[in-house]
Amino acid sequence: METYNDKHLTSGIKHQHLLVLVGPTASGKTPISLLIAERIGAEIISADSRQIYKLMDIGTAKPSMADRNKIKHHFVDELLPNQDFNAGDYGKKGRLIIDKIFRKGKVPLVVGGSGLYVQSLIDGFFEGPSADNEIRKELYHRLKVDGAEELLNELRKVDPASAAKMLPSNTRRIVRALEVFKVTGVPISSFHKTKIALNFSPVLVGLQWDRAKLYDRINQRVDKMLEQSLVDEVKRLQSNGYSSQLNALQTVGYKEVFDYLEERISLKRMSELIKQNSRRYAKRQLTWFRRDKRIKWFDVNSEIDFASVTSSICEYFYKVKQHR
Repeated sequence: METYNDKHLTSGIKHQHLLVLVGPTASGKTPISLLIAERIGAEIISADSRQIYKLMDIGTAKPSMADRNKIKHHFVDELLPNQDFNAGDYGKKGRLIIDKIFRKGKVPLVVGGSGLYVQSLIDGFFEGPSADNEIRKELYHRLKVDGAEELLNELRKVDPASAAKMLPSNTRRIVRALEVFKVTGVPISSFHKTKIALNFSPVLVGLQWDRAKLYDRINQRVDKMLEQSLVDEVKRLQSNGYSSQLNALQTVGYKEVFDYLEERISLKRMSELIKQNSRRYAKRQLTWFRRDKRIKWFDVNSEIDFASVTSSICEYFYKVKQHR
């Protein structure tokens, strides 16, 4: 069985270029990525931290099976919701996939809105040691008993650089950072400074919308998800034994439906919260990506623009390749 070891990457493919398409939720990444893939001969590497999970189709707006049969997609429908997967795993496996795509003579096209996944893949940060289940179990017990704020205060003492980037709601990241420190005695922020030698050059592009139009698209998408029976999808997850406490299901769209099914909120309030939290998520995505000055932004005003935006992105990609 092949392991996710960056040392397996070959050194003979230097200066190959891959394309990275980012943007907030509902910005049109999926339809535009399909058009780009056809144009440049690409395979798509999803950088969506939730599309990798099976049984979570409607709420993650996965590409259709027809689209996946037409264009090869990676990191879609590969794991069950109770299986652990993180940005470090994604980066290691993703770089192996990139290598294989180059060897086929095709272009890797990374598509998604999970900024940490994109960073792990194209910048090669090291996530730190493997999980220590005993320490992790102890930390989650303390989280339940003492609360997230107490653990975050502890993290501030041993790794202030990481703690400064977290909120009490970032429980999984807090636990992971404390776990790494307890295992190694080294802050996880130090590991993130350790870059891995890469055998490719990323070309980053982003989709940019007027905020009011983007928020309207988000609202429409939520209405469509509910029409497509998002509630029934969550019921199926419940019937298969998947708890709302799973990290994969602590996701906008799913957590609100769980709250509705567990009679904590009304149907109307559920819809309102999914829209509100989706808009907030889009804002966080944009804040993350705006920090990366490598991204070339392309304006989109409506779906009518998708074809012309695709052409502009492809032209930009080829131009960058020629000048590097």
